[in-house]
Amino acid sequence: MISKEETLKKIQILITNHFDTPEDAFAFFDNDKDGKLSKAEIVKLLKQAKITGFVRGLVATKLIEGYDKDADGLIGWEDFKDAIDNITVDPNK
Repeated sequence: MISKEETLKKIQILITNHFDTPEDAFAFFDNDKDGKLSKAEIVKLLKQAKITGFVRGLVATKLIEGYDKDADGLIGWEDFKDAIDNITVDPNK
């Protein structure tokens, strides 16, 4: 299965290449504009980030478990920002 670091790196590449800011990316994937990303919305983000279809649901669940601070099963802006802030870019990779 894809590692957390690989997943976050692919998300970073998606955001960097297709959006001006992380806020723009969050707004784009927040289909219902409720200020939170549901599992389905995260799966859409993962698809755009080229995460293999077979593991998308599992990865979405793990991302929610890892970053959902208020345990509502959704990723709010602050949760999303924390995930983005955890991405470290290694120039050797």
